[in-house]
Amino acid sequence: MAPTASTGSGVTTVAVRASKLTKRYDETTAVDALDLVIEQGEIFGLLGPNGAGKTTTILMLLGLTEPTEGSVAVGGLDPARQALAVKRSVGYLPDDVGFYEELTGRQNLRYTARLNRLASAEIEPLLESLLLEVGLQHAADRKVRGYSRGMRQRLGLADALVKSPSILILDEPTVNIDPEGVRDILDLVTRLRDERGTTVVLSSHLLHQVEQVCDRIGIFLGGKLVALGTVDELTAEFDGDWVIEVGVAEGEFDVPHAIAGIDGISSCGRADGVWLVKAERDVRTDVLDAIRDLGGHVEHLRRRGADLDAVYHRWFAGSR
Repeated sequence: MAPTASTGSGVTTVAVRASKLTKRYDETTAVDALDLVIEQGEIFGLLGPNGAGKTTTILMLLGLTEPTEGSVAVGGLDPARQALAVKRSVGYLPDDVGFYEELTGRQNLRYTARLNRLASAEIEPLLESLLLEVGLQHAADRKVRGYSRGMRQRLGLADALVKSPSILILDEPTVNIDPEGVRDILDLVTRLRDERGTTVVLSSHLLHQVEQVCDRIGIFLGGKLVALGTVDELTAEFDGDWVIEVGVAEGEFDVPHAIAGIDGISSCGRADGVWLVKAERDVRTDVLDAIRDLGGHVEHLRRRGADLDAVYHRWFAGSR
């Protein structure tokens, strides 16, 4: 979970606050009366299909387009009136990041550092650190025209981090990237939250990736925020028993024996390559602890039939 940031009075610091935020283009309402609070130090997922209003929301957060109605504050600043100040504290990775093709990755980052008026003595150590952090140290001195999509996204992340932003906005950062590259980017996003306390706003239509890293999720459909909360909060409305899928590392491990002492479990059997645990309550944490205590390694643990995919498609089916 995200670290909780607070002021001296104990009040949680807000990174983003939107109130009735609305954007219309002629007769089309792209974002409709959005009320949203994103806390400092959390990874917040904007989840929805293409055209749902995610990118328009991001553009208003960055001050790149003005709201038709309502208000928004980013780091306590009004993007429409304090756009330059917002840009100094917010890093942004668009879905199709552009670079100077004839420059190397390092040269592109150096140019960004100079635009942000970093001291000359700071630039080279910073670039080396960022290139290492995003896994591009081996390609830093190659021209960007030869970079793959995944390499460009990594360079884009490094570029967004040059100014050490307190808020990082990522618009579809893993589209058309190989699985290893996706894993590396999501791992980096998690580290930024855990090690730097960076607030990350992650826009995506990819359910599994959002579910993996986000502390809270907002589901957007037709310009509206239709659901908001943690995965557990969003799936809490599903009635009936809990059926939990448990996948353990290859080899013999007696899952039924490990979880035998947990209250609320009615059965445990194997099907489709995983163990299915049926319970009257959420026993996922208990199951995970019990298996680990006996030396087992859990590779997969989720509620069957009541995950983010079920929540999302319930809303999506109702919108068509």
